[in-house]
Amino acid sequence: MRQDKPGVLLVNLGTPDAPTTAAVKRYLKQFLSDPRVVDTPRWLWWPILNGVVLPFRSPRVSKLYASVWMDGGSPLMVYSKQQREALAARVDMPVELGMSYGNPSLQSAVDSLMAQGVTRMIVLPLYPQFSCSTVAAVWDGLYSAFKKARTLPHIDLIRDYAEHPAYIAALKASVERSFATHGQPDLLVLSFHGIPQRFANEGDDYPLRCADTTALLQQALGLRDDQIMMTFQSRFGREPWLQPYTDETMQGLAKKGIKHVQVMSPGFSADCLETLEEISEQNREFFLHGGGEKFEYIPALNADAEHIDMMVQLVNARR
Repeated sequence: MRQDKPGVLLVNLGTPDAPTTAAVKRYLKQFLSDPRVVDTPRWLWWPILNGVVLPFRSPRVSKLYASVWMDGGSPLMVYSKQQREALAARVDMPVELGMSYGNPSLQSAVDSLMAQGVTRMIVLPLYPQFSCSTVAAVWDGLYSAFKKARTLPHIDLIRDYAEHPAYIAALKASVERSFATHGQPDLLVLSFHGIPQRFANEGDDYPLRCADTTALLQQALGLRDDQIMMTFQSRFGREPWLQPYTDETMQGLAKKGIKHVQVMSPGFSADCLETLEEISEQNREFFLHGGGEKFEYIPALNADAEHIDMMVQLVNARR
């Protein structure tokens, strides 16, 4: 009789191997070649990607990565490894980390778990709110990883955890620490990564899941409607994305009497380029240049104890 052996696969988006133009170009090519991310017909997108986007975007993005790079690698990689190590110390089963794009690859993580005799794979994509562009891409990656396999484990994919009580509690604790340190702001902005509005129109419930998280956090913090706001960042391309846009919002808040703002990005389980450079640097400048006086970025949950507690609860519930 086959003995059941569970294992955990943590998955995040990925990161370049180094803050260089060549490494960023390799990473962006893999990322932007995924139809889950850019679904423009290949015949149209491929010349644009290889002839325009990669040559011009890679050098600029590599400089941005260099501005936030840490001793152990990119922030996303450093914090993701800390999460894996902390979770592994709390559960008596193998835990591996794989990235949808870049290294360590999803394939390498799957292979490692299978080599350890795992028969039941609990897959935890580190995206609190489901989107076809993130969690569904993990699903695609799992299919590819097992495409040539002679055996399959039972796979338990955690779709998302936007409403999980331990996730909301972890966000609440993080916000309260910031309020205690910097004072309560005029406005708390929750900036989620955007997706094309078309994706939502076609059935992606991501904006609804972001709204669920926002509503529950507002309730937990006891904030009025005029004290908290949901926005969307990191848009790419020319078609409309989910609104309101974070950058445009930051530029206009002071005109509405908002002088002190704190921003957190609850959709990011680990700090990365989009939080440390885009939010903490670019959007800080937008707000202050627009007449704001105080701006604080509230870090992602990273390897906070409350965040790891949540992961333990999610995983143990699937044992």
